[in-house]
This record gives sequence, C-alpha cells and structure tokens, in this order.
Amino acid sequence: MKYITLVFLLFIAGCSSTTENSEVVGNRRQLLLVPSSQILQLSDQSYAQVKAKASAEGKLDTNPELVRRLQQVAKKIAAQSSLFRKDSAEWDWEVHLITSEELNAYCMPGGKIIFYTGIIEKLNLTDAEIAAIMGHEVAHALKEHGRERMSEELVKSLGLNFLLVTNKMDAKYAGAANLLTTLTVSLPHNRNQETEADGIGLDLMARAGYDPNAAVSLWQKMAGAGGNKPPEILSSHPADRKRIDNLQNLVPKALPLYQQASAKPNKAAG
Repeated sequence: MKYITLVFLLFIAGCSSTTENSEVVGNRRQLLLVPSSQILQLSDQSYAQVKAKASAEGKLDTNPELVRRLQQVAKKIAAQSSLFRKDSAEWDWEVHLITSEELNAYCMPGGKIIFYTGIIEKLNLTDAEIAAIMGHEVAHALKEHGRERMSEELVKSLGLNFLLVTNKMDAKYAGAANLLTTLTVSLPHNRNQETEADGIGLDLMARAGYDPNAAVSLWQKMAGAGGNKPPEILSSHPADRKRIDNLQNLVPKALPLYQQASAKPNKAAG
C-alpha cells in the first residue's frame, strides 16, 4: 500500500506545465518527475560531444551560407520563445550545421540546435520551411518532451516493479506487459507530443514572420522523400498524411499571427 501511495504522490507532485498557452494549440499538464537540471546537464554534455565529433571529422559548420541562414532563422524563432516560456530568454541558444546525408534536425533542452545538411539540401528547403522544422524542434525543448518521456518511463518502471515484488504478475510476463504498455501508452503519447510540437511550431514560426503554410509544404516534401516507415501504431511519429491534414487544419489559426508579424517594421522575411 505504501508503494502505491508513493507512486500516486509522485504522479500528483509531478503534474505541471512548462509553457504558456499557444494561440494555435491548447496547453496541458505534464508529468515531470525528473529534475530539469539533470536533463540540462545531460543535454549540454551530449551537445558538446556531438559538436566535438563533427568538428574532428571536418563536418561542423562547413557551409557558411547555410549556417548563416540557420542562424538568422534561429534568432527569430528564439526571440518568440519567451512568449511560451519566460526562462527561455536566458537560454544560451546555439545552432550548428553538420554535414550528413541524414534528413534530421533537433533542438536539445536549453536551446541547443543541430541541423544536418541532408535535410536542407535534399529537400531544397526555403527559409520558411527551415523555420517550420526549427519551430517544431524548439517546441519540443520548450515543452520538455524528453523530460516528460523520462518521467513516464520512471513511473512505468515503478509500476512494473510493484507488480513483480507483490507477486501480482509472473516475471515471465514482464516483457509482454512492457511491450503492451509501449504500444498502448508510450507510443501514442509520443505521437501526441509530435502533434503538439507541430502546433506550437506553427505558432512560433508565424510570430517570427514565416508563412505557416510552409509547414505543410515541408511535410509534403518529407512524405515524398520516401523511405521505409513503420505503421503508425508502431511509430513514435504520426503518419505523414495525418500530419499534413492536421497542419492544414491548424494553419488558419496561425495565419493571423503571421500577418501581424509581417505588418511590423523590419519584418522577418519568409
């Protein structure tokens, strides 16, 4: 009983939200048990290792024009981030480019951004499409989605251990139970995080002066890039068609923000 009470108290104490409301998507409470300081420390270490490896291989920031474009977009996206999370104004924002065929980019907690040349060059991205990717990745950092996933894994582990130590479940079924939880809870929630990041990313890019319609064209390009993708039920990401449809439904909410940003002096070019 004490074990159940501890898990319940941890769950209640960890429910909070890291961001303010978006005009494109709603806000929600999150399970955040793992200390933010721990996540930031791990992220900084990982980011430093990624940069050091790329630099040693002669792959870090080798295209000055692409780096300039990324820095320009990052500056505009970062300037809007404090509307959703005030402490992000104090983050030590960085953006770097790694020469690689990968169609990938990410933003670590604390505003540490990496883009791979493959995603820009293979998809022939416009600045607005770069902003769509960056807004999405920054949204993950603002919402601390990684910290949330780690917290959920902690609760899942505690729950499974409880069933085992109290003989409520035979140990031989532990693997199947873990797989079932992954398929029915973890992966669907990861897909929800992706959808949430799409919405907040639209908000960010529109406020930064980039046409939110570019998010739709981006994912149309991503879908056209092909590659073997698992069925949605086995994936941490929504299916391409569902993602595009959702973005198209959200664009009308973001357009007024883009129009307001475009009407301001020294507007951001998209």
